[in-house]
Amino acid sequence: MFTGIVTAIGRLLRVEERDRGRLFTIAAPFDPATVALGASIAHDGICLTVTARDREGYRVFAGAETLARTTAARWSPGRRINLEPSLRLGDELGGHFVFGHVDAVAQVVEVEPLGDSRRMVFTLPAELAPLVAVKGSIAVDGVSLTVNEVAGDRFAVLIIPHTLAQTTLGERVPGDPVNLEADMLARYVARQLALRSL
Repeated sequence: MFTGIVTAIGRLLRVEERDRGRLFTIAAPFDPATVALGASIAHDGICLTVTARDREGYRVFAGAETLARTTAARWSPGRRINLEPSLRLGDELGGHFVFGHVDAVAQVVEVEPLGDSRRMVFTLPAELAPLVAVKGSIAVDGVSLTVNEVAGDRFAVLIIPHTLAQTTLGERVPGDPVNLEADMLARYVARQLALRSL
């Protein structure tokens, strides 16, 4: 489980094809020796397990299902990636509960400067529309954000200067794909309402 508060930006060093998936080698600004084998780390919002490590970085594997449902299939060497290690007991919950289970891939529609901040508009896949509401939370490429606007098949957020500096969202331009994860609390509420209507 994660919070959507990105703690580091990694760089993708290598992509290796494997049977039914890909192996990614990630260079991070922290010592790879401090990363436990089997640890869960969110990569642009995708929960991936550390399978190996050495002096240059660590490795994670993305299976066919992950590649089909996230932006990981489009990753290439040199890409900068938002990183967040999993929560530990006692950690501050600064964002919202994020599970690292990407619901859909959306696209950046618009990027509008607002002073030092940016208003960003994204497509809203139909299957997520019932789970996204103004003032609710959503994870975009693993970053916990507050929804400011929802209209039809679009939603908008405001990215403050700190978030622009500490994540890769400032690099995104119209047409870029992003990973979305809906707020889990909204998902459970929607599920309960659906059950009551049966």
